[in-house]
Amino acid sequence: MLDPRKLRLLRELAHRGTIAAVAEALTFTPSAVSQQLAALEREAGVPLLERTGRTVTLTPAGRLLVEHAQAVLEELDRASAALAATREGPTGPLRIGAFPTVTRTLVPAALAELPPGLEPMVTEIDPADVSAALRAGELDVALIHEYDFVPSVMDAGVECAPLFSEPIYLTTRAARTAPADPAAAGSLADVRDEPWILSKPGTLCHTMAVRACHAAGFEPRVRHYIDDFDTVLTFAAAGQGVALVPRLAAPAPPAGVRLTPLPISRRTLIAFRRGYGGHPAISAFQRAMAARIASTTFPLGAPCSSIGRL
Repeated sequence: MLDPRKLRLLRELAHRGTIAAVAEALTFTPSAVSQQLAALEREAGVPLLERTGRTVTLTPAGRLLVEHAQAVLEELDRASAALAATREGPTGPLRIGAFPTVTRTLVPAALAELPPGLEPMVTEIDPADVSAALRAGELDVALIHEYDFVPSVMDAGVECAPLFSEPIYLTTRAARTAPADPAAAGSLADVRDEPWILSKPGTLCHTMAVRACHAAGFEPRVRHYIDDFDTVLTFAAAGQGVALVPRLAAPAPPAGVRLTPLPISRRTLIAFRRGYGGHPAISAFQRAMAARIASTTFPLGAPCSSIGRL
């Protein structure tokens, strides 16, 4: 009989690449991970790993077992969710991952709508790190985002459901001279010669802004790299450059900023391990978020029924 706990280690090795990375992610020692994987090989009766010095790769049999392991672990999560639904109501910790703008604007009020038996525990996390955190059991559920030009990439073990979309604003200094042609007011080409404020390279926001500028036919001349949207808005008000910010980042923009909507969107999704979406705690959090979105005092886009990819 194959042990699901060992199958989880094998799946993590397929994703993370090294035994040391698996050990760090799952709070094991590397030797403990090696011992568990060696035991799994004995249970399987075939070699699953190929060792060359310190390098470990999966054999064809190992890769095949990872595919089946994903299905087995999904079914176990589905069973756990079904059992939880037989209880009176969701109770215990609910570990939630979220990105900063949604954490600041929507999550606090949503937490107040959760059943009293749940203990929400929020961690700010970059969407790029969510898949690994969900697989490792560090999170139960997460809020992630994707942009036009930069769709999110979750691995096969993660399922996503759309929550809402929001417009992207071109952010400029209010005192800046308006374009002679009013139709160009919402055009990126109108600010092609301006200095730009971008998030640090490697972030989804940075990639979105660069690709949007490329689509408009120019390379942005970057003056500042700033991740915090409040600071970006302050810099724009001071005439330090132009930027692209999502609606949630500017519920009450500072004086001196002009926000011009663009035909670009950011979409927020709820993510969870595949098979775990029926857990009553996940469902309760999704309902609480939907209620908060519906009652927000500043306009967001309509709730998503499907996710567009560009």
